[in-house]
Parts: sequence; structure tokens; C-alpha cells
Amino acid sequence: MPDSTLPSIASAQLWAITIAVLLALLAADFAVTRRPHEVAMREAVGWSIFYLALPAAFGVLIWQVYGRRPGIEFYTGYVVEKSLSVDNLFVFVLLLAAFAVPPALAQRVLLYGIAGALVMRAIFIAAGAAVLQTGAWAFLLFGAALLATAVKVLRDAMRHERYHVDIDTMRSVRLMRRFMPVTGDYHGGRLTVRLGSRRALTPLALVVVAVFMTDLVFAVDSVPAVYGVTEDPYLVFATNAFALLGLRALYFVLRNVLDRLRHLDYGLAIILAFIGVKLVLHWAHKVWPAVPDIPTELSLVVIAVTLAAVTVTSLVANRREAVGAR
Repeated sequence: MPDSTLPSIASAQLWAITIAVLLALLAADFAVTRRPHEVAMREAVGWSIFYLALPAAFGVLIWQVYGRRPGIEFYTGYVVEKSLSVDNLFVFVLLLAAFAVPPALAQRVLLYGIAGALVMRAIFIAAGAAVLQTGAWAFLLFGAALLATAVKVLRDAMRHERYHVDIDTMRSVRLMRRFMPVTGDYHGGRLTVRLGSRRALTPLALVVVAVFMTDLVFAVDSVPAVYGVTEDPYLVFATNAFALLGLRALYFVLRNVLDRLRHLDYGLAIILAFIGVKLVLHWAHKVWPAVPDIPTELSLVVIAVTLAAVTVTSLVANRREAVGAR
């Protein structure tokens, strides 16, 4: 397990620079979505390439300035977060369809949700760091949580159960409707409008909150997962931030092919279980030094091979199904 004492990585100056860059990127994204429009594939691919090149370059910078170990930890954590974020996208597709979001407003919805999720992830990461400082038992707790999640994901995959969205049963939506009226139609990019003497929510406000709450649920798994790769809160935050920033563009690239990744949940279950075992072994290593630790390099190989394997098996299964349907 990586060393948690990385003073240069966690310096106040690096935190300040990172947050400033993050805010600048969010501002640029809001500027792009200021004028509602349908996102063409060419635009989505361009932004996706940019948000893949950015963490790649950042990882090289970390490697060059702070050494091999932080660089590998960053890349491994980013791959974990990116793979888990693909599952987020599937839920986003269902949410935007359930709320009948106009195509021109889809990217603004995603951006609001991502901005809110970044704030909540920062809170989760700080809480996780505080828990880890209390003792080695925290690794056992995180590991057990990930193993339980892996079992649930695998069970749902074997039953061929996917996420289902019923907006009328969502607590956040019901709570907002209880306190404020909701208009029947969208009003461009506005979250609220005035109806007579009262302020009313638009459906856009409801779907933004739904996206935000959904990503908050995913954070319960993703933050402990990346803590299984590195104990440095800065690297945990950086991997989460880079993975989330690229979600808006990636949604428009993958929205029509997500269903074709039929074995993705099996891969995610394997990854979560592997990191859960890694955390449990790290706890045992802290208590009994003779117990081996799983190196980060091996984690990166296992995660990459797993994702490649489920992608290939999904493509093969799709091709067989297409041939059988002829």
C-alpha cells in the first residue's frame, strides 16, 4: 500500500493551483453550455479527447516532479474512477429519458450535477482521510463495504437486472414537489420561474437534483475504492475530479452504446472485489506484517485486464446475438 506521507504532493500550493484550474475548467464548461444546443458527435469526441489528454498529461507531471509511485497511484486511481463513472453514465441516460429532458438541455443538466458532485466528493474524501487517520481498522471497514457492493453488483448482473428509474418514487423529487410547485414544461436553462405571485421549479431543477443525488450514491463506493489505491487525499481528489470533469462529453459519446457493454457490471464487480481484498490485506499487513500487501502496479494491471476482457466479451456476445437474429 502506498505511503501516506507525501508532503510535496499534499502541499498547500499544489492544492490551490489544482482548485484554481478545476474552477477554470468548470467555468469554461458553463460557457460552452451557456447557449443550449444539441451536442454533435464531433463536439463530444473533441471534448472527450481533451478530458482524456488532461489527466494523462497531469499524471506525467506528477511522475516527473514527485516520483514513480505517486504517478502510478494517480493513473491507477483514475482508471478505477473512470471505469466506475461509466456506470454513472448508464443511470444518467435513464434519468434524462425519464424526465424527458430536451436534447439541447442535456449537457447543462449533466454539468450542474457534476459541479455539485465535485463538492460532495471533496467532503467524502476529507471524511475518508479523517477516518483513515484513526487507525488501521478503517481499511477493514472500507474493504468490507467494497466487497459487499461487489456481491450486490454481481448478483444483479447474474439476474440481468439493470438500474430502473421511477421519478415519482425518488425521495429528493417528492421532497422538492412538496415545498414548491413544479411547472409542466421546461423553460430553457432556467431552474425556477415566477407563476403569478409564487416562485415555481422547472423540471430542469428536479432532474439536476436527481443527477446530483445519484452521483452522491455512487461516491459511497468510488471514494473508498480509490482510497484502496492511494492514501493521499490529494491524489484521491485529483482522480475523482478528472473522472467527473469528462463525464459530460463522454455521455454524448457513449449514450448510444452503453447497452452494448453487457458485461460491464461483471467487470466492475471484479474490480470492486479486488480492491476490497486489497484493503483487507492492507489492514492485515498493518496488524501482522507477515501478511503480504498487493502492490499498486499489480492493481493497475488487474483493473486494465478486467476492463479489456469485459469489453471484448461484450463485443463477442453482441456479434453472436446479431448473427443468431438473422
